[in-house]
Amino acid sequence: MKLNERSLAFYATCDSPADNTGFLYKKGERHTAYHRRWFVLKGNMLFYFEDRDSREPVGVIILEGCTVELCEAAEEFAFAIRFAGSRSRTYILAADSQPAMEAWVKALSRASFDYMRLVVRELEQQLERMRSGGRRRTEPLVPPRRERSLPSSGPKENGCAVWNQESPSLPNGTLPRTSHEGAPRPPPLPPRRKPSLGNSPVPVLVPETPFTPCTTTFSQLHDWYGQEILALRREWLESRGQL
Repeated sequence: MKLNERSLAFYATCDSPADNTGFLYKKGERHTAYHRRWFVLKGNMLFYFEDRDSREPVGVIILEGCTVELCEAAEEFAFAIRFAGSRSRTYILAADSQPAMEAWVKALSRASFDYMRLVVRELEQQLERMRSGGRRRTEPLVPPRRERSLPSSGPKENGCAVWNQESPSLPNGTLPRTSHEGAPRPPPLPPRRKPSLGNSPVPVLVPETPFTPCTTTFSQLHDWYGQEILALRREWLESRGQL
């Protein structure tokens, strides 16, 4: 990779915001001594200067294809930047404190474009899950209510009970009587009891009604049973001696 030194120097010292800055101890490549340097992290480039007020950086580390991990070294709070390959250099750095070391390791681990690519991919998957979840939430959350079915012995049409169109047979094998409309006739009226008043040994005889349920009108029934009421009233008055 060819890098323009002037462009790198301008980018390292310009007013663009840095991801992290601070002093670190850097182990030399040829000499094992540690030198205190001022580090500036911008994107995937880690610049280091001899001092904070230096105008040009001493060097730069491109944080691509590398791993940041803790290591054992002579200095406390040390960590290493390792690159893949047998001939690649390993940078040994050390911070002044445990919090500073953790902050630098976290910042350097997130500086590469590979990490940003993974973050973008994860965000895209989360967005897709949110969109698919939003489509599912548009469906009704409450299940449809089931209609309560009323007990019915007959068949149903469109949810309503109807008369059974098949003519059931009586126990003796005969068919029930039907009216001229074809509908089954209602059952006949039970025989009326012969009422008696007081200790009268002779019951009041009331003839049975000659009307049938299918041919009788309300006025006919009213007149017929009115005779019974008049007979009972006449008997009651005779028992009291008012007639």
